[in-house]
Amino acid sequence: MARGYDGMFARLCLVLLLVVVAVPAHAEHYFVRNQNEYAHALRQIEAGDVIILANGEWRDFELVITGRGRKGKPITVISEEAGKVFLTGQSSLRIGGEYILVTGLVFKDGYSPRGEVISFRRNKQDQARNSRVTEVVIDNFSKPDRYESDYWIGLYGRNNRFDHNHLVGKTNKGVTLAVRLDSEESRENGHLIDHNYFGPRPPLGSNGGETLRIGTSRYSMFNSNTTVENNVFDRTSGEVEIISSKSGGNVFRGNLFLRAQGTLTLRHGDGNLVERNVFLGSGENYTGGIRVINRHQIVRHNYMEGLRGEAFSSALAVMNGVPDSPVNRYVEVDGAVIENNTIVDSRRVAFNVGADEERSAPPINSKFQDNLLSGLKDESFVERYDVVEGIALSGNKVLAGAVDDSLPGIEQAAIELERAENGLLYPSDPAFAGLGAPRDLKVPSLDEVGVNWYSKPSDDIAFGASGRRITVSPGDGTLATAISQAMAGDSVVLSSGDYTVDRTLAISGTITIMGKAVEGQGKPRILFARPTLFELRQGGNLRLSNLVIDGALTPDSVGNSVIKTTSFPIQSNMRVELDGVTVQDLTVNKSFNVLTIGKSAFANRVSIRSSNFANITGAIVSAAAETEDFGQYNVEYLDIEDSNFVSVGGPVAAVYRGGRDESTFGPNVIIQDNNLYDVGLASTNTEAGSIYLHGVQVAQISNNNVASSAPFRVVHTVGTPRTTISNNRFLETAALELEELVFEGAHRASLEGNEFAPGAVR
Repeated sequence: MARGYDGMFARLCLVLLLVVVAVPAHAEHYFVRNQNEYAHALRQIEAGDVIILANGEWRDFELVITGRGRKGKPITVISEEAGKVFLTGQSSLRIGGEYILVTGLVFKDGYSPRGEVISFRRNKQDQARNSRVTEVVIDNFSKPDRYESDYWIGLYGRNNRFDHNHLVGKTNKGVTLAVRLDSEESRENGHLIDHNYFGPRPPLGSNGGETLRIGTSRYSMFNSNTTVENNVFDRTSGEVEIISSKSGGNVFRGNLFLRAQGTLTLRHGDGNLVERNVFLGSGENYTGGIRVINRHQIVRHNYMEGLRGEAFSSALAVMNGVPDSPVNRYVEVDGAVIENNTIVDSRRVAFNVGADEERSAPPINSKFQDNLLSGLKDESFVERYDVVEGIALSGNKVLAGAVDDSLPGIEQAAIELERAENGLLYPSDPAFAGLGAPRDLKVPSLDEVGVNWYSKPSDDIAFGASGRRITVSPGDGTLATAISQAMAGDSVVLSSGDYTVDRTLAISGTITIMGKAVEGQGKPRILFARPTLFELRQGGNLRLSNLVIDGALTPDSVGNSVIKTTSFPIQSNMRVELDGVTVQDLTVNKSFNVLTIGKSAFANRVSIRSSNFANITGAIVSAAAETEDFGQYNVEYLDIEDSNFVSVGGPVAAVYRGGRDESTFGPNVIIQDNNLYDVGLASTNTEAGSIYLHGVQVAQISNNNVASSAPFRVVHTVGTPRTTISNNRFLETAALELEELVFEGAHRASLEGNEFAPGAVR
């Protein structure tokens, strides 16, 4: 399908003058100002006609377009001016018929009342064919509850094109763009998905955060024949599968992945082609490349650099399969060809990933040849977890990183690399010109994808980024007034003295509250007279430093917490930092927490450093609200370091991730260099530990001094959890409680250098 029905559109500013190159001059143009006028126009349209939506807000508009356009004479729905028609509230778009063109719309400030924002079908009987959606924006148009599922785009029918669109900020469960094969008409569809900007999708904290999926397990034996090319996937980190190919005959070509956690995953279906894609991880955690499963997959001429994923999110992962696998599990790799790929400055290339009692079928009849590989110095790089006799290895060179000794055909070599004009690394010696990715590989630029009239998002606002400082004097209500005036990136600076707060302070931006450091003066003290001091709302991020928070004035109320997420679902992911903070006397209630992350709320990172906590009845960090065992959790990274905890009734950290799903990366927990005394012993502590980690995927608990406290409790679930408990010193504290719920065998935690003084039981 050629781009643009032989051209996009040109607009003239006089009344109804509109030119679409492919639309004949005699076509009817219907300029509509409201939904009633649109409905009237829809009843009259014929091939070649154009409906022009007037600039402005179209609220709660369930836009439907269907009809019989013809090649060269599409039925067109277009905005009066590109990017100036906003569909808000509960709005959606459904396309039926054939040769339909929709362009220039923006979905913002709302969510779809249906299961899809844009659907390439009006209903099951009226699916789109030979139709196109181009230069449309969907910006943070997510369901309010992060665990209520929908698709932003549902592609049905045949020979449709989705191109030059801008999709950013999906925060709820469900695929951003799904190609559906649930009807015969939608199979072997010939869809083209190209030149789109798939913008940041933050970690969901659950399965269901894919950016693109083609097919499902149920229909994975069918070919989709969909082409995905020249798109940019920028920070699309919803879950371990950025792209989930669950059908056959698909082509993934010329796409760019930027700082995107996860992989392009050939999850189900056979005979897919992955070529000439570029993956740039910039050294960020869990950034990955390509994961290979199933039969007759071709992976060639791809370039990967700066990737830090391993296991399922490796730069390249070739999985083990399940013998006689059902459609929803893992078909063994058979007949794969993996050749002429470049992988540099990356953590892992892995064979037989996922090998266990169920996934016991190693790859067969496959080739791995002429790949240029370079890992991290002094780290393991190329690994295997089962036999690899079914993969013919030849002509592969490794520049850095250790290689499993049992992998012939992957040889160490000293090859110098230089950057070419396309910004990628290649061997400087012509003798190695046939190794790795081709030199004519083109890296898509951000200017070539999406739309040119809608800006692409920058990184999250950093604490203090605005540079504006609001100075506050001690007193009643002064802090509340300052918070109400603060904008995203501002810092509220408190002088020494007491601050009394008689209302809950709502945080809906990125705010820093810090004590002014003056020699000879104490830290400012905040006393609060409500059950919660800070309530995190949509868009809220909070940093506290150099402060004292005192609970002496707080009323006795169920669910007391210094910081708490709102009772309503929060779409945005949050950040919370405490640095040099003292929290004391949270005793008025039996379970008074410091930080409580509630249901349908998710923190990208919680960081506590150089802080002191004393006389607290509840938990320091409670991130254990998602207990239904659906694979959901509340925090991705939790760091607690160099802090003191005295007379704390609940755990220092309670983190829960239940279920058996393997589609997420976290939680990740670091607890090190702390002192714990009389922690976790309250009768109300249902976790019964001074630290309680359930289903955490990566945990490092080290160099802590623990006295007269409840034991550490660590429960492993699915996946390959990595827990290190090392160099901790225990006095009058019960033994570690370690449990495996799925894995049969000894607990997989690494225990080293822990000291148990008299009164402790090892």
